Amino acid sequence: MLVSIIIPTYNRPEFTQEAIASVLAQTFQDFEIIVVEDGGGMTARLPDHQTTRLKYFRRPHQGVAAARNFGVSVSTGKYLAFLDSDDLWDRKKLEKQLAYLAAHPEFKICYTNEKWLRNGEHLNQLKKHQKYHGLIFDKCLPLCIVSASSILMEREVFHELGGFDESLPVCEDYDLWLRMSLKYPIAFLEEKLIVKRGGHADQLSHKYWGMDRFRVEALEKLLKLNLSSEQKKMVMAELHKKYQILLDGCWNRRKYLSWLYYKLRRKWRRTTHPT
Repeated sequence: MLVSIIIPTYNRPEFTQEAIASVLAQTFQDFEIIVVEDGGGMTARLPDHQTTRLKYFRRPHQGVAAARNFGVSVSTGKYLAFLDSDDLWDRKKLEKQLAYLAAHPEFKICYTNEKWLRNGEHLNQLKKHQKYHGLIFDKCLPLCIVSASSILMEREVFHELGGFDESLPVCEDYDLWLRMSLKYPIAFLEEKLIVKRGGHADQLSHKYWGMDRFRVEALEKLLKLNLSSEQKKMVMAELHKKYQILLDGCWNRRKYLSWLYYKLRRKWRRTTHPT
């Protein structure tokens, strides 16, 4: 198979079926689908004549990062793609991404624009969600502008970077794209080739207060890498902003004052007056 598509899921039978159907409808057909059930019950079933194209694994609940990493470990494709179980692909997604990468060998990674739906209604993207092409490390610092469901990459890139950080319950994609954009140019296709569906109660972003807590962890990890002075300055500036956001959040959530507030306060001061 040329492309391995990893679909992590957790108790989402209808969404998962629809995600799989959007893959099976692709105009490019040399792929395998790997569904990783992260601790829930079996949600993905295909007709018998399609089962040779699907590998299904059920594992103890370890989080989406571990599910994706496991899916990659049992896959065979030269290229890797990821599809969240509540998202959908345009039927020409793989065809157009592979054609672009074939025509532009300087790129090993490609992502696309996206449509947003919330509870079935179209949602306009904000200016801060604008996508960029090429060397985009600085653009990836404020927030996650690359959707996991839109990316297609060569397998060697994923392995070189070490995959998703399984210690992060959320923002594991933000963390990987930061490390990726630090080393590689990333191609962007302007066409909206995926549909992101939001608004349902089981989204990970609804489960965790202060998502910037985990983005801070990712940024702090970057400081341990071999950054240029300019890159380090950009990371420190973004850390300072996120520490301030979290400090404000801690003040409003008094129960965190006993430990997180003072820990963040010390870190905030260090980014205000870096050594």
